[in-house]
Amino acid sequence: MEAANHICSTARPSPVRPSASTGTLGRHLARRLVEIGARDVFSVPGDFNLTLLDHLIAEPELNLIGCCNELNAGYAADGYARSRGVGACVVTFTVGGLSVLNAIAGAYSENLPVICIVGGPNSNDYGTNRILHHTIGLPDFSQELRCFQTVTCNQAVVNNLDDAHELIDTAISTALKESKPVYISISCNLPAIPHPTFARDPVPFFIAPKISNQLGLEAAVEAAAAFLNKAVKAVLVGGPKIRGMLSGDTAVIAETGDSWFNCQKLRLPENCGGCGSHVTAQDISTMIRCGQKSIIFLINNGGYTIEVEIHDGPYNVIKNWDYTGLVDAIHNGQGKCWTAKVRTEDELLDAISTATGEHKDSLCFIEVFVHKDDTSKELLEWGSRVSAANSRPPNPQ
Repeated sequence: MEAANHICSTARPSPVRPSASTGTLGRHLARRLVEIGARDVFSVPGDFNLTLLDHLIAEPELNLIGCCNELNAGYAADGYARSRGVGACVVTFTVGGLSVLNAIAGAYSENLPVICIVGGPNSNDYGTNRILHHTIGLPDFSQELRCFQTVTCNQAVVNNLDDAHELIDTAISTALKESKPVYISISCNLPAIPHPTFARDPVPFFIAPKISNQLGLEAAVEAAAAFLNKAVKAVLVGGPKIRGMLSGDTAVIAETGDSWFNCQKLRLPENCGGCGSHVTAQDISTMIRCGQKSIIFLINNGGYTIEVEIHDGPYNVIKNWDYTGLVDAIHNGQGKCWTAKVRTEDELLDAISTATGEHKDSLCFIEVFVHKDDTSKELLEWGSRVSAANSRPPNPQ
């Protein structure tokens, strides 16, 4: 398959072909991403990252997936890291970097190694006090870096080829070692330039395995089992600390609240969102374009139920859309997509049967209508506790 075919798209102009030389920064980064298992890279083009994207496309083992906006690209990399162990996204400087920031912060809190790559300003512009487009209008280029410093475990600003190899490899290895996101900014004029440090195959990464204290582990398991055995109604929720010990198909996700979006490649119904997570709706088009066969459940309770149970008000009411109609419009007769609305348990079972049978080769979107007050006793209690905590008066001075 030619490299150009690796962009998940149906109609596009042919990309500029990078130099055949393998000794470039762009080629090195592409090979590193393949080596660590991030074979699908989620991107949004911008004028500071276009040459870099050309080099990623040219890597035959790398698949570049164009997303509708940067935040979605970051969330897709987050989901990929949950499933495959590491994810990557590529955006442009400031206007793209600040847009993806929320997703990277989420990956940081969830201990996910996401490689966030930003196409940065031309290396000649650093230190010139120039004001560049797609920025906030200041000659200081460090604003984006300062934002990422709080939500990544390593930051590499690559504006010089001499130390580019070391900076990139250190950032990637740190992400793998600490299981946290990293930030890599690469000047837009550097990806295509050969350099001696990239002329040979890179030394493979080696991350020392984590060794458990066997006696301590056995004692912890016994204590946990004894605790669970005493429970009348036990619930076990796997948090981010155990993700690395589970395969992509075995994780169990438990969540409470209004949620609907799933960006996994697995043919499994999953609940991966939270209140208001419909903001990622645009990239259903990307999933259809890429031939995804996911099952998406939209749990429609008409508003922000979790917030209602904490503190109700008119701001918790939202304008409901025809969500399946929206997906049908996004589908537009191009690709494989099936939608359904369900209001009863029998209708839900029938929809699941259809999605896993007749339409198993399609992306399936099932809207499930529930009552706005359909919630658990535990959520009501939790909302009351949060409300009380939020309303505590100031301590006496």
